[in-house]
Amino acid sequence: MPHMSRRNVLRLSLAGAAATLTGCASEETTAAGTPDTVLWTWPGGLSTAVVTAAAEQFASRTRLETRVIEGDYRPQLADLLAQGGDLPGIVGIKGEDIASLLPRADLFADLHDLGADEVTSQYASWKWDQASAPDSRLIGFPIDIGPTATYYRSDLFAAAGLPTGVAELSAKMADWDGFFAAGAQLHDKLPKVGFTRNGAELFTILICQGTQRFVDEGNHYIGAGAHIQESWDLSVRLIDEGLTARIHTEDQDAWQKALADGTVATALGAAWLGYDIKTAAPDTAGKWGVAGGATTGANYGGSFLAIPQAGTGHELSFEIIRWILSPENQAAAFTDAALFPAATAAYDTTALTTADAFFGDQKTVEVFAASARKAHRVYEAPADTEIHQAFVEQLGEYESGRKDRATAWTDAVANGRRVAESMGVN
Repeated sequence: MPHMSRRNVLRLSLAGAAATLTGCASEETTAAGTPDTVLWTWPGGLSTAVVTAAAEQFASRTRLETRVIEGDYRPQLADLLAQGGDLPGIVGIKGEDIASLLPRADLFADLHDLGADEVTSQYASWKWDQASAPDSRLIGFPIDIGPTATYYRSDLFAAAGLPTGVAELSAKMADWDGFFAAGAQLHDKLPKVGFTRNGAELFTILICQGTQRFVDEGNHYIGAGAHIQESWDLSVRLIDEGLTARIHTEDQDAWQKALADGTVATALGAAWLGYDIKTAAPDTAGKWGVAGGATTGANYGGSFLAIPQAGTGHELSFEIIRWILSPENQAAAFTDAALFPAATAAYDTTALTTADAFFGDQKTVEVFAASARKAHRVYEAPADTEIHQAFVEQLGEYESGRKDRATAWTDAVANGRRVAESMGVN
């Protein structure tokens, strides 16, 4: 079975999803009289080592059963919550899905009532804000954050005559002009190698770096705004200058092959992307580095654990969550699953400051921590993720040659508006 990215998993059929859900329960009493606590997550969503340790830590009080849900997680979680009673004690919520669930914050326990305020100061404040509903109900405890950077193949950069040292390369690509110049040099020397996967990869970074997305705080659609147009134009420039490998965002097989074969020189994304690269191309260990520069300062993803209101044992579930997501265990999760801690207290721990052999013995925390400190909360409406996808799809249409630039932009704005209106945006 091909590797599935944590942010672009393959879709299962409804029948398969139903089979995955069979027998789910939050508090089933075993023969020994110990209640079960079921935890829902997705592949790579939590550190396996930490969750295993949590099961041992709480063994005298509960049997912690972790269910890793394959396929498209969001609709399966939505179906689960809609069914009402007999829910897991703990569920994961992906960062890109949290905004869409805030209007139904009543489906989740308020973590303020369970003791979250005792530990909020140990974590990035803006990350807590992402999980706070308009009525101040707090529905999610941060698993990780997604500070962004540029993953690069040092061997390909060397062959193109580009710097391979992190500091020198980060300085060369400190702004977008420098980034494009590096891409042009690599394309000139290695014409069969794409500098990036596609234009949408850059578009996503740019949107995450901004101060607004597609819907403003007054619930108005702003997808035709100058800030979106500028991000679109820069992404189109990347395509027009021949700096992309033209690999569609949904084509995971092609992307993984390009990573392994060295036909794409960079991967633009968040700290969690390192897990995907290691898994997709393990034989490239030692050939990768992580650079700062123009692609930093955004937050892309970073997920949460939550407690369904209709479940039982809220206090115990919160204790488990707090233990799994303590600063010490978030540091361990970075080593195990490339989940960059939302707990700022973890940045100086040994787990984060140890050199990573896959990334050429680099201490990648130095790049990601600097990026995280520049990141900020951008208001995200429940409709933003779906609208963003409408724009990404049209960038793909342009990059594939199926539409001209003007038509793709017009259709992106129009399709985004239709999505927005269907979700109650003015």
